[in-house]
Amino acid sequence: MPRVLPRALLLAVLCAAPLAQAQTGSGRIGFVATERLMTESKMAKTADARIQAEFSKRQKVVEETVTRLKQMSEKFDGEAAGLSDVERTRRARELLNMDKDVQRMQREFQEDLMQRKNEERAAIATRAYKIIEQVAEQEKLDAVLAEAAWSSPRIDITDKILKLLDK
Repeated sequence: MPRVLPRALLLAVLCAAPLAQAQTGSGRIGFVATERLMTESKMAKTADARIQAEFSKRQKVVEETVTRLKQMSEKFDGEAAGLSDVERTRRARELLNMDKDVQRMQREFQEDLMQRKNEERAAIATRAYKIIEQVAEQEKLDAVLAEAAWSSPRIDITDKILKLLDK
């Protein structure tokens, strides 16, 4: 016949196990606000400036093309009533094709820009990860969290990582 532990004894055993774990080895945790690393570090600001310089001419071309399309569209709207059906259809088709080209140009620009930003962020993340590992070892941290709904300022090591990242 199996032996049944009284509920009180079972409850005491279950409660004591976590307490024993906590007393023997309380883990130390750190927290890093990774978005701050990607926006506030010198490395991130340098990358942003480099990307801005790289993409500024292309952005200007896109903006000028959008402006030209808008002007042509407004001109067409004003003249459409006086045009023959054939001419109105031809110009409407030209505007439609130009609109498609502009949309494609904008989409490609955004995709290329995002790809470059992701490349730069990956480089920052790789360097930051190595620094986080070093700090975790030095401070004998058992875990470093990058995402949290809330964290105490006591465990936030973001400023320390930023300083080391900027060296």
